Amino acid sequence: MTKNKKIFLLINLLIFFIIMGCRDKIKSESNPTNPKNRRAVTEEPKDLSERPQNNITKYKVTFIELGSVNCIPCKKMQPVMREIEQKYPEVKVVFFDVWRQEDKPYAHQYKIRVIPTQVFLDESGTEYFRHEGFFPKAEVEKILAKGGVDIRER
Repeated sequence: MTKNKKIFLLINLLIFFIIMGCRDKIKSESNPTNPKNRRAVTEEPKDLSERPQNNITKYKVTFIELGSVNCIPCKKMQPVMREIEQKYPEVKVVFFDVWRQEDKPYAHQYKIRVIPTQVFLDESGTEYFRHEGFFPKAEVEKILAKGGVDIRER
């Protein structure tokens, strides 16, 4: 066997082992029973009729975050979502981990292209703003104000 064929074979074997290792890691990360995959924001009810988007009229704004507990920008959004949820009771914060089987339909429903994606719904459930990527708290608050939320210092 020539030197080039040996190198080619070694590279292919290396790629094979990398893919197999990543496959197992992806299975572990997408497993909802894995404790590392628990939601950082309030756990959503399993019954879809109780989902927040079905009861949004009592909230001035519904702030939906579509992401994953495993992506870096999504992890950075977790404290922002918690602060918004605590500071503004008239805002419902919803998190969907689109890598979890049960939340994948929301990725299609909201037609997301990248994670994280933030979708803001008004009182009637109509989307009035969308953002992709990390979204700083100050910018989120500006969007909440456009939706009618009083963001003056509390």
